[in-house]
Amino acid sequence: MVLTVLALTAKAGAISKLAANQKIISLNGTISEILAGLGLEPNIIGTDITSNYPESLKRKPKVGHNRNISAEGIIALQPDVVTGITTEIKPELAAQLKTAGIKLVLFTQDFSADGTRKLIKEVAGAFGAQPQAQKLIAKLDADLAAANKSNKSGAKPKVLFIYARGTGTMLVAGEGTSVEKMIQLAGGQNAVSGFSDFKPLTSEALVAANPDVILLFSSGMESLGGTAGLLNVQGVSQTNAGRNKKFITMEGELLTGFGPRLGQAVVQLSQKLK
Repeated sequence: MVLTVLALTAKAGAISKLAANQKIISLNGTISEILAGLGLEPNIIGTDITSNYPESLKRKPKVGHNRNISAEGIIALQPDVVTGITTEIKPELAAQLKTAGIKLVLFTQDFSADGTRKLIKEVAGAFGAQPQAQKLIAKLDADLAAANKSNKSGAKPKVLFIYARGTGTMLVAGEGTSVEKMIQLAGGQNAVSGFSDFKPLTSEALVAANPDVILLFSSGMESLGGTAGLLNVQGVSQTNAGRNKKFITMEGELLTGFGPRLGQAVVQLSQKLK
């Protein structure tokens, strides 16, 4: 069987639907969540480690982290199709799957409400689940409407997101990241600018940014030893956030996934920012 790499765009409707009984491996938590929401969880035979919602996905065989996956673990599960996000799949992995005769279906992702709606529609279109997609989008729209109602304040607190894996790995989120887009949707503003992606945290930059709020993944806060550990990070106590102990956490996949729970994530973050 010849490998098919489908980097889906707005023309997803032109893509042939995959057979309903195909065995799927998903290499992205958001895609996995969408597939489950579309009723296709029984078809999923394996996932990456970011696929942890719904809870039942945690029991699926894991093939590694979506940015560092070997073909051997995938091939061993004998899937019919592997799916994920275009930017997360290394060319060598795609080539190995081609050699093994495994279909690869990839999607692009835009970190916005419209981008989430589009992604749901494209996944549904590829896997033949369009009716279920309308239900997911209707729920998303209702959640986003609730988020808009709860976020009427004109104040835009400066929020600094720190990605932490202990004090040895601490990065801040710059412009264009999914975290920045989520902060903006929740009524805040990124405390830092002038760079994209992530860069190492420095005490000088932290003090200069002077965030009102410091945001972390729940797992990141735990890796620092909680609030006391974060306060011990050089520069934190000299910020408004540090002086007021305004530290908030969220589950990582919910905060950054931009999937069907986007509206719920916006509501949760908006309430935490108040």
